[in-house]
Amino acid sequence: MSETARLADQIRRAFDGDAWHGDSVLELLAGVDAKTAAAHPIKNAHSIWDLVLHIAAWDDAVRSRSGGAAVELSDKQNFPLVTDTSEAAWEKTVEYAKHTQAELVKAVAAFPDSRLQEQVPGKVERYHTFFYMFSGIVQHELYHAGQIALLKKAQIR
Repeated sequence: MSETARLADQIRRAFDGDAWHGDSVLELLAGVDAKTAAAHPIKNAHSIWDLVLHIAAWDDAVRSRSGGAAVELSDKQNFPLVTDTSEAAWEKTVEYAKHTQAELVKAVAAFPDSRLQEQVPGKVERYHTFFYMFSGIVQHELYHAGQIALLKKAQIR
C-alpha cells in the first residue's frame, strides 16, 4: 500500500468509521437532529453544526491545496454562519460534509507519494509539506470529533 493510500485511509477513518480511537465524526453525528446541531450548550463554544461546516471547509481547502491551489480561508469560510436551522438544512450540511470528505479522500489517494515532501502552496510555514497537511487533517477531524462528543453530552443532562 502506498503512503498516500494509508493517509487517505486514516482521513476516511477519522470521519467515517473504523477509527482506532473510538467514534468517528459521522458516528458521533448519528441521531443528531437540527435542534441539537444548532444548540450552544457551552457558553462561547461553537455548535455541532458550526463544527461540521468547519470540518467541511478544511477538508475542501486541503483537497484544493493538494491540487496546487494556494487556498487561505477567511473567517467566514473557516466557520460559515448557520442561518437556516431547519431539519432539511441540517441534512444538507451533513451530506455536504460527506461529499467534501469523500472528495478529499479520493484526492489524497491519487496524490503521488513522490510529492509528499513538497511544500504546500500558499502562505504556509516551510515545514508545511503535503505529508504534514494530510496527517494534520486527520488530527483536525479527531480534535473536532472530541468537541462534538462533548457538545452532545452537554445536551443530554
